[in-house]
Amino acid sequence: MRLPPLLTLPNVITLARLPLAVLFVLADTTAERLVILGMASASDFIDGWLARHFGRTTRSGALLDPIADKTFVLAALTAFVATGTLSTGEYFVILARDFATAIGFLVAWRLPGLDPHDFKARMPGKIVTVLQLAAILALSVAPQAMRWLVPVIGVASAISIIDYTLVLHRTRQR
Repeated sequence: MRLPPLLTLPNVITLARLPLAVLFVLADTTAERLVILGMASASDFIDGWLARHFGRTTRSGALLDPIADKTFVLAALTAFVATGTLSTGEYFVILARDFATAIGFLVAWRLPGLDPHDFKARMPGKIVTVLQLAAILALSVAPQAMRWLVPVIGVASAISIIDYTLVLHRTRQR
């Protein structure tokens, strides 16, 4: 029996990050949050590895993975804002790349000659995602690390935003 593209094992693992986001928000202890963060981080690695290794990459998977990533990060950071561990300003710095990417997707969707599906994950964006997960870890165990981590994420986000903007510009010129 052939599974529809949405129900591949990598996609199911990806979709598991959505309930993990809810569990993270509901977690009461640091230990619970660390386990959930570890599961979400591992699932992000495993789903991509499985998809590439076994030739199970799908268009739906390419769309679901960043949605699951962003949902988890957004939920986790929002939980820290709600407890006062993270300031609203820090929250927006950490999520700046995600807001810019969403705007860029909408621009690409609306402009003739651009297809938002053509925009793939790029290394600067992947680095920001790793730094966002590091921020969630730091907020869980060592919130004082945010003094240096937020500026690093801000710079990495700016580089990522510039990188994606240049790709959008070059694609538009063709």
